[in-house]
Amino acid sequence: MRRTAPRPAGVALADSGPASLGAEAAPAAEQVVAAAPQRLRTEFEFELPRGYVDEAGTVHRDGVMRLATARDELIPLRDMRVQENPAYLSVVLLGRVITRLGSLPLVHDGVVENMFASDLAFLQDFYRQINAEGHTRAGVTCPHCEQPFEVELGGSRLGES
Repeated sequence: MRRTAPRPAGVALADSGPASLGAEAAPAAEQVVAAAPQRLRTEFEFELPRGYVDEAGTVHRDGVMRLATARDELIPLRDMRVQENPAYLSVVLLGRVITRLGSLPLVHDGVVENMFASDLAFLQDFYRQINAEGHTRAGVTCPHCEQPFEVELGGSRLGES
């Protein structure tokens, strides 16, 4: 029994036998599809609709959120604030996964706790987009020409596409 290397679906093996000499035979170079390795995107930029206002009155709107790990979702469950009020879970969780917000030296749950409700809602939705769905693109169809295309949702402000 001869073993062969795995190949992409739909790609035939080049065989030198008589069965491969028909009209369907293609050059070997065309039969092997070289797939370039894709890098996993783990950080996503966003812009808050209103912005976080720090103690000095500076508004911080641009930020970066990373993908959550299982640990990020489990550790907040041990937090007493979350145990007393389950609604606090998203505040603690977002404080763990937001890696940058404006010029703030550190983002933590205390920062998220003091955000405007519209910014918190935006971040909760953004978190779901990048963690549950795996991407921030959506397929849409033009209402005029009916052509399909993709729009980038990540980093857009509420009400914009």
